[in-house]
Amino acid sequence: MLLRVRVTLPDRPGTLGQVARTLGVSGADIVQVVVLERLGGRAVDDFTVVWPGVARVERLLAGLAAIPGVRVDGVWRAIGAPTTTGQDAELLAQVAANPADGLATLVDAVPGLLAADWSVAAMVPVDWASRTGGGGATVGHASWRTPVPPMLPEVTPLRARSMTAPDGGHFAVAPFGRAGLVLVVSREHSETLTPAAFHSTEVDRLAQLVRACAVILGDRLDLVGAPPVSAKP
Repeated sequence: MLLRVRVTLPDRPGTLGQVARTLGVSGADIVQVVVLERLGGRAVDDFTVVWPGVARVERLLAGLAAIPGVRVDGVWRAIGAPTTTGQDAELLAQVAANPADGLATLVDAVPGLLAADWSVAAMVPVDWASRTGGGGATVGHASWRTPVPPMLPEVTPLRARSMTAPDGGHFAVAPFGRAGLVLVVSREHSETLTPAAFHSTEVDRLAQLVRACAVILGDRLDLVGAPPVSAKP
């Protein structure tokens, strides 16, 4: 299976090589490395690896923990192919080419782009600010892996951010800026795998995609969740 492994490590020569060798010795086949952050002598790297399904992830974690200064932030199953340059532009092109299904196209594609489990376009009531405890969001469109019903986080106030649920799952949310629509992306915690929280660069990427789609789709977003208009007899 395809795994995403997030590691925080000292930003010095040789450490990245140690991590890569440990992954290989443990049985992981590295297919991609993405540097999310380099700050204050530390780096945060995402490794996408092919992992033999019969092997125990504990072996991988033990090997990485033995490297001085290395911390494993999360290991979780990656959905879809590794991230490549141009995927975001290709997605926006698909949305622009078929705006009638643009929101569904975005919602279905985002989990693969962000190594998440599912995503939904949630609708927040227009009077959410005056409600006690915020507004209760409802689902306008859901990706194919979304549980029924999805356990949505409190998405108000409407701003792009990441959050963690009490059960250890993680969310990233980004508002469209109209119609009370918010895109919610989820990484679920499981008994065997513990995902990392959404990094600030991932939240920024999600927010940029959502803002671009809002410009492309325009008034179509106001119709999300609206009852169909029946033809007059």
